[in-house]
Amino acid sequence: MLLLNLLLAIVWVALTGEYEAGNFAMGFILAFLVLRLTQHSDTAVRYVKRARLLLFFIGFFLKELVVSSLRVVAVVLSPTMKMQPAVVAIPLEVTSEAAITMLGNLITLTPGTLTLDVSTDHSTMYVHAMNVGDVVSFREGIKNGFERRILELAI
Repeated sequence: MLLLNLLLAIVWVALTGEYEAGNFAMGFILAFLVLRLTQHSDTAVRYVKRARLLLFFIGFFLKELVVSSLRVVAVVLSPTMKMQPAVVAIPLEVTSEAAITMLGNLITLTPGTLTLDVSTDHSTMYVHAMNVGDVVSFREGIKNGFERRILELAI
């Protein structure tokens, strides 16, 4: 379905004669809507659901990126710079190496956190955080945020 969506977007660009990224994006969105309205197979339904989940995932990541950036700025610019750094062990529900890698990269891309290691049995990820007030709420934030959304995308 993704290939069909891309093909329809390319056809849109060719028909309009405007070879720009914005026009391609518009064609992609229009093709997505056409596929959503015309295709009723299980494959099309899964594609639409995953595309929607991916958009929500990207939005969630961008929100987390901005919020964590503001938190880091607040800590760095505060006169006392009171930090509570910690290394937190996070038990993993994701099992595939790709999902674990994606989770680790998303954590590392978020300012103030860094993925340090994953246990040899892939059951625990160790994360360094610049400012951890409550270890339990930090752990739950990762599990209910990034990890839950990665699990939703994998289904």
